[in-house]
Amino acid sequence: MSKVSALVTAVLGFCLLAGAAWAEDTAATDQLLARLNRISYLQGEFTQRQYGEGDTVIAESSGAFKLLRPFFFSWEIRAPDSQLIVANAEYLWHYDIDLQTATRHPVVGNVEASPLQILGGDESALRDQYTVTQDADNTFTLVPLGDGHSFRRLSVTFAGDTIGRMDIVDKLGQRVVVDFKRVDATTPLSSGDFEFTPPAEGVDLFYYDD
Repeated sequence: MSKVSALVTAVLGFCLLAGAAWAEDTAATDQLLARLNRISYLQGEFTQRQYGEGDTVIAESSGAFKLLRPFFFSWEIRAPDSQLIVANAEYLWHYDIDLQTATRHPVVGNVEASPLQILGGDESALRDQYTVTQDADNTFTLVPLGDGHSFRRLSVTFAGDTIGRMDIVDKLGQRVVVDFKRVDATTPLSSGDFEFTPPAEGVDLFYYDD
């Protein structure tokens, strides 16, 4: 899987059960939502590692992120290359600064959402599209219902009232781990912090709005 694919998996990238199992998942979902509802906005830095067989790191990147619940996030890779993903309530932009290309996808109706979008999204989407289990006091695992999602499994670990790690197995069975650091949950963010306009010249634009 390429570095671009790993980025999309990590960022574009949360069986209906009955009886006691369903009750357990409902309780875990309630606990996860309680944790998420403490978060209005986050920003900080990340390190992302893509693993091959035998837990060998085959790619690594780092950068900065911003999250404003429920619709907005920004994911900027600064090393080893330069890429930016920005999402609002309507569109998700992927700007490859090195390749000078920008693509736009609609958010509505896109089940292949990124893990960060899922964590920042609304309660009904999380309840309707994923089963949730609580693996430890601070770790929750989400498994998508149905096909068409960008990942098979997502584990999120909290550090206090912020997100500390995401551990993702993509739809091809490959693993990506994202560690968050220098997380700021106190500085307010607004929708204006997530506006994106591609450069007027020198960038190839691709729109996938239909």
